[in-house]
Amino acid sequence: MSPGLQQPAFLVLSALAEGPLHGYGIVQAVAAASDGAVTLRIGTLYGALDRLAARGLVVVDREEVVDSRLRRTYRLTGEGERVLRAEAQTLRARAERALAALGRRSAPGADASDAGATA
Repeated sequence: MSPGLQQPAFLVLSALAEGPLHGYGIVQAVAAASDGAVTLRIGTLYGALDRLAARGLVVVDREEVVDSRLRRTYRLTGEGERVLRAEAQTLRARAERALAALGRRSAPGADASDAGATA
């Protein structure tokens, strides 16, 4: 992630790319998009939403009371869409460079000799 957009923020913006969602909907969308590998905790989610709102990347789309509790639905702003698109393109370029580097490895199976190495 770039210094301006941490992973939770990227995931929240990605979840909102398809349309407005409330907090639990965002958590579900992130879990589904990551095949269950990422579960946003409530504190992380609302901290990210607060920071994104302060930067003008998301806004409250609507508020409603459900079972005596206030439920806010959030949506991307135009700037949020621009930032998400730029970050996704940066990540794509980095992934393509990594895959190209792996494709240039001169010795097929070179990783077998590295079996005892640590990262």
